[in-house]
Parts: sequence; C-alpha cells; structure tokens
Amino acid sequence: MKIEDKKFVAVAYDLFVGANEGQEELMEKATELAPLTFIYGVGMMLEAFEANLKDLKKDDTFDFVLPCDQAYGPYMDEHVTEIPKNVFEIDGKFDSENIVVDRMIPMMTADGHRLDGLVVEITDTFVKMDFNHPLAGEDLHFVGKVLEVRESTDEEMEQIMHPCHGGCSGCNGGDCNGEDGCGCGNCQ
Repeated sequence: MKIEDKKFVAVAYDLFVGANEGQEELMEKATELAPLTFIYGVGMMLEAFEANLKDLKKDDTFDFVLPCDQAYGPYMDEHVTEIPKNVFEIDGKFDSENIVVDRMIPMMTADGHRLDGLVVEITDTFVKMDFNHPLAGEDLHFVGKVLEVRESTDEEMEQIMHPCHGGCSGCNGGDCNGEDGCGCGNCQ
C-alpha cells in the first residue's frame, strides 16, 4: 500500500538543521519505538513534507531537504515584540514562576488565535517574546524510513475532525464520557 490521501502513516526519521550555516546538527528524532504518526493529506503536516512522502510504501527510505520557504518560512525580526509586563500579572503580581527566559508560553492574539512565543528577555517594564516558529529560517533535512501505511480508521478520522486535547476542552466543558462529552477519556 502506498502513501496517499487519508492513509495512516508512521515514519521514523532524523531531522537535521544548520545546512545553511555550513554544518548540520541533529534537531529531532522519531524512532521506530516512538514514530511520527499522522493521517496523510488532511493538513496535519507541512505540505512539502507530505509531497516528499507521496507514493512511498512500508520499508521505503527517504532523504530530502525542505528549504525554509517550504517549511516554516524565514526568521522575521518583526515577530519579536515587547509586551507590557503587567499582561503577565496574576492578582497584581508578575507570574515569575511561569514567565522565564527560554520558555515557550502559549498566548492569544486579539482575534482569539493561539500562538506560542519564546520568552527572550524580561525587564522591569516588558517581556520580550519571539513568535517565530523555532525552526523559522532553517532548511529541514529529513532522513528516515516508512514504518507503516494503512487505511485510517473511522475513529482516527473522527479525532482529526473533533479533537479533544486533555481535560474537556474539546467537549465544551462536558464530561468526556458523559452525555455531552466526546468519549475521548481524557478528562483529568
């Protein structure tokens, strides 16, 4: 069976970055014991990543580079911003336990979209955050192997269409296994 739309895919790979700086380094590894799994063609993965896997079969190997413009784009200085420190206050006190340099913090845009930002600097008046993707500006070199290709199940497709990511966030506050729940079993 070959990789095509709506197939369940499992791959092991090494991801290298830094080729555009002259020396590659291992950035990420998905192993045979902990593979990357996804449903092909439903928007879970980078489009160019999927294009390089199309029509491969179980046990096929791959070795390809995604230029940064086909991955997470160039690093953009305008995505680094200073946010007033009082935005991070809880009950009038700065949240120094969670807002620390080099930590990724989930944030919301004014129109309600979630994005993660890296805390770069904390001063007396602001928190400087970098909202570039951690791999922005990097060419991504993937070397790996296809471990599994099969038909996706109805349950796997349902999870993509109606995810419930821990707690009852995907269940609109209902009991995960109750009448208004999604049945995911992720309630805490």
